[in-house]
Amino acid sequence: MDTCLSKPVDKKAVRDIIRRNGLRIKMALKVCVHCSMCAESCFLFTNRNEPEFIPSHKLINSLGYIYKKNGDVTMQDLEEIKDIAWNKCVLCTRCYCPLGVDIPGMIGIVRKICRSQGIYPDHTERGEYD
Repeated sequence: MDTCLSKPVDKKAVRDIIRRNGLRIKMALKVCVHCSMCAESCFLFTNRNEPEFIPSHKLINSLGYIYKKNGDVTMQDLEEIKDIAWNKCVLCTRCYCPLGVDIPGMIGIVRKICRSQGIYPDHTERGEYD
């Protein structure tokens, strides 16, 4: 487990990021109807066929969670969201939402929130194919 889990989240910094992107975030979360039509545009989903790789699932369970909590998240929450932001999305920008939700842009905001708290991908972790 990461040593940064013991430090508190700078909730003001998280809320500032949410505030600066608030209209885009609110619109994305409001427009997403969980239709999963974006699923086939994600090569990670088509390769694994697991629901947690569906772009809308990634959006709702990362930025949607942070937004719903108004930034009142823990380091443990962000560590779990880190997995979505970096391991379940490579920001290839291929995901397509028929309703116009900018999913890569939203995942980019999630990464910005994580980085603001010192949460980064651990490139030393061994993957399932190692």
